[in-house]
Amino acid sequence: MRTRLTIFNQKGGVGKTTAALNLGAALERRGQAPVLVDLDAQAHLSSILGPAASGADSMFAFYSDARPLRMLARPVALGGGAGELIPAHSELIKVDTMFGKGPHILNQLRDCLEAAYTPAPGALQRPVLIDCCPMLGVLSLSGVFAAQRVLIPISTDFLAVRGALQLENTLHALEHVLKNRVQRRYLLTRFDARRRMSHDIASLLAERFGTELCATRITEKVSVAESPAKGRDIFSHAPDSRGARDYDALLDELASSGFWSILPDT
Repeated sequence: MRTRLTIFNQKGGVGKTTAALNLGAALERRGQAPVLVDLDAQAHLSSILGPAASGADSMFAFYSDARPLRMLARPVALGGGAGELIPAHSELIKVDTMFGKGPHILNQLRDCLEAAYTPAPGALQRPVLIDCCPMLGVLSLSGVFAAQRVLIPISTDFLAVRGALQLENTLHALEHVLKNRVQRRYLLTRFDARRRMSHDIASLLAERFGTELCATRITEKVSVAESPAKGRDIFSHAPDSRGARDYDALLDELASSGFWSILPDT
């Protein structure tokens, strides 16, 4: 089952955390029970769903003290219901220097997610969303290894496109380690149909990535930008907004294509 999805780009500010938050909320609204994993030392996802975790109650303790993921998971309000968050802490920035990039540390998250969230016979597998930091290191690589399905948000500016192209090279370099091609989808965010540059970037990415570019685009809307500041996902903040419709459409696209096997009918 392809139930774990990592959200990553080697550039910040492109909508990774917003996508993790709102896809999680869209899942919860459809009767799923998503698990959100915050792998970013900035802990933006954790702060939105707050209160702040201590280092001993965060993903840092998973790496530093081998604390089980289930012990770190906390219930959070999501999509009008509830999900689970395994929070981040600023001490995560130490992980690279503490452990290096050996196979054990890079596979630790994958192995422990499988152990913690493998369902009982006949039960549904819980979807997992992993929000990565923009730096290429132990944490982001662990997210890729854990999921092997990667969603790459790209805001409609050329620096974000450059980050996506760098990530494409990174994923290609990982193929000999993973023994297969990392399956990915590219997602246009902050798309403003009134701006010529948005359409130029969409055309450029369609030519470069073909069917790996999502047909769904996340429109530049105030409601999408302001909802995290209010500690809410888009469905809790503005359920009838264009942003909510965009994230519902994105979930439909990822599921119906078979890219992300998350819903009962996929």
